[in-house]
Amino acid sequence: MLKILIAEDDKELRQLFTHILAREGYSVKGVSDGEEALAALDGDYFDLIISDIMMPRLDGYELARSLRDAGNMTPMLMITARDSFDDMRRGFLAGVDDYMVKPINVNEMVLRVGALLRRAQMINDRRQVVGNTVMECDSLTVITEEGSQVLPQKEFMLLYKMASFPGKIFTRQQLMDEIWGYDTESDTHTVDVHIGRLRDRFRDSRDFKIITMRGVGYKVVKL
Repeated sequence: MLKILIAEDDKELRQLFTHILAREGYSVKGVSDGEEALAALDGDYFDLIISDIMMPRLDGYELARSLRDAGNMTPMLMITARDSFDDMRRGFLAGVDDYMVKPINVNEMVLRVGALLRRAQMINDRRQVVGNTVMECDSLTVITEEGSQVLPQKEFMLLYKMASFPGKIFTRQQLMDEIWGYDTESDTHTVDVHIGRLRDRFRDSRDFKIITMRGVGYKVVKL
């Protein structure tokens, strides 16, 4: 049974989310703030985290950043009363995978939870599918309707990473750290060069497109 951790300081909302997700067949644990969430994660494995932003002691941004800095890549859905672009941007840059604004449509939440869990399973399977495009991690191969091609490792991992989280904005530094490593001597211009090559390779793709977020970084969007 898939396990979900809910960090929400509003007791009624926490109970509502727990009830809805349990009804969908998930095992659910609720906590009231980020520190309790970290303690729960120290003692157990969870397939997905749902977190409010505004919580006492440790808020959702800090929770996400703490997990990602520690190498914990558990999918995370952020729920907040804030709907400004800057707040959303801050959440994504902290490592959040998806974002919902209160008041929450619980049916939509269930759909988003299912999508995040399926995406995480694809990553664990080392295979990513975007429309009719298949990316095989073990062979660094991208298969499209036009045929297949083996990509240089860094190009493949760059595309694979972004395609695993369509719509999520990655900064150049995030991509450098995750693909090239923290101790690389290359600068972030290297990311731009590889993105340019990927765009040339897949400029005719009917399944996805690489979008530049000016002043921030890049994202892959489904077509």
